[in-house]
Amino acid sequence: MSIQYQGHGHKEHILHQMAPSHTQSLKSTRDHIHHLCSKHMNQHIRVETIDGDVFEGIIVQCDRGILYLKQPIEGGHRAFGPNYYNNVILPLVLYELLVITLLYI
Repeated sequence: MSIQYQGHGHKEHILHQMAPSHTQSLKSTRDHIHHLCSKHMNQHIRVETIDGDVFEGIIVQCDRGILYLKQPIEGGHRAFGPNYYNNVILPLVLYELLVITLLYI
């Protein structure tokens, strides 16, 4: 959803506008990764982001540029008792993913 301002006397100054070639490249990368993740739904993977963060988990959903990775909680218990919210779903932005490795466990 986008919001457009009309009139109202607001002045605007664009701080950043992505070059059209970069936009197309990011869309292409996002679509490619989305296709790969959709093919490997419910499989265990390791993900490395462009910032060097590494996560492991199971692909539970891939939607609108976001990969949802289920990660078990260490110890397996939360404040509400055993087996209640024992997994965390981590959303990751597809175009920030550098490496996705399929793990055979």
